[in-house]
Amino acid sequence: MTVAPVTVLDGLDDVRAAAGRHLGHSGWIEVDQTRLDRFADAVGGRPLSDPYLVLSLTNLLLPQVVQVRGVALGVNYGADRVRFPATAPAGTRLRAGVELLEVTEVAGGVQTLMRITVEVAGRREPACVVDAVSRWVA
Repeated sequence: MTVAPVTVLDGLDDVRAAAGRHLGHSGWIEVDQTRLDRFADAVGGRPLSDPYLVLSLTNLLLPQVVQVRGVALGVNYGADRVRFPATAPAGTRLRAGVELLEVTEVAGGVQTLMRITVEVAGRREPACVVDAVSRWVA
């Protein structure tokens, strides 16, 4: 399922201007037992709930929230910090909220720090909070 992003940033100036803003939320997805089993098979385990599945889902959810256009290259530079405050067992519904915390100038472009908060439907605590680092080159 392809979902149009909530926020489109067109070029590095738009990225810079969005610093400090909440960029929106993804759609909800269900973590069903089949998804958990397939992930467990891929990583060689049999967990009933796996925080790393939730972390990997940020790669699915983030593009539903924000897309950067008008750049030559975007690179997932890594994660600065990752936390798992709550579990996401089978039947859990998740969505991601994204905040652009900071934009730093680097050679040829900018580096962003985006906080991705994976929310759990009906719960206060999120399943995962990751501070994702990306580089965008003009």
